[in-house]
Amino acid sequence: MANFDLDELEQKVTALIELNQRLRNDNEVLRTRQETLIAERDEWMDKTVQTRSRIEAMLARLRAMEEQL
Repeated sequence: MANFDLDELEQKVTALIELNQRLRNDNEVLRTRQETLIAERDEWMDKTVQTRSRIEAMLARLRAMEEQL
């Protein structure tokens, strides 16, 4: 009976070790993906700021042209 309990405990510990390793691997994949997404977001934010600046400059030029007419 005691041997059976020890075998069962060993199986549970092994299963927990395997689960822990899978979770660590998943966590690493998620962290890498998060870093990629953050970099992409930063890139898009920079492009948005640049685009906004260009549009504002075009609008200013259009207003100036309109005033000259």
